[in-house]
Amino acid sequence: MKCFLLLVAFIISSAWADTRLPELARRQIGVTVEYDSAYVRLAYPGGDVPAERGVCTDVVIRALRLLDFDLQKEVHEDMKRNFAAYPKHWGLKRPDKNIDHRRVPNLQTFFKRRGWGLPVTENPADYKPGDLVTCLVGGSLPHIMIVSDCKSEDGTPLVIHNIGAGTEEEDSLFLFPLTGHYRPRLSGGGR
Repeated sequence: MKCFLLLVAFIISSAWADTRLPELARRQIGVTVEYDSAYVRLAYPGGDVPAERGVCTDVVIRALRLLDFDLQKEVHEDMKRNFAAYPKHWGLKRPDKNIDHRRVPNLQTFFKRRGWGLPVTENPADYKPGDLVTCLVGGSLPHIMIVSDCKSEDGTPLVIHNIGAGTEEEDSLFLFPLTGHYRPRLSGGGR
C-alpha cells in the first residue's frame, strides 16, 4: 500500500510541474553577474537584493516571483507558524524575513513541508524542466539549481544557477552530491 501511495504522489507531482521556470530563470543570465551572499535588509513582501547580484537561492526566488509566488513571504509565514520545524544552523530565536528564504536548508524544509519532495536518483530522466535540485558543493556548502529544458549531448538536463559567477546555464546536474529533488506545484494561488 505504501508503494502505491508513493506512486500516486509521484504521478500527481509530475503532472503539476511548472515548465516555465527554466525560461524565467534564464532571463537572469547576463543580468545577475555577481555572487554576493551579504546580509541585506529587504522590503517585505517582495524584497530583493539588486538584480546584478545574488546567490543560488536568488535565481529560484526571482523565477518563482514571475509566477506570482513569493518565496520570501511564503517561507516567512510558514516559519512564523512552525519555527521549530526549521533548521537552527544560524542561532536565530525567531524568523528573519530578510534572509530565511535565501538559505538552502530553509528552502529544503519549506519544499518538503509543501509536499514538493521527490526521490533523489542518478537517472537524468527523473529530472524535469522546472524541478529544483539541491546539492552540497565541496561536501559542505548547500546549493540549489533549477533544472533546465535544455540537455547536454548525452541527454542530461542542464541546470540554471548562480554558483559563483552570476546566473549561468550549465551541465552540472550531477557535478556534486544531490541532497534534494523538488517539483514546485503552484496551482491554486501558490498553495
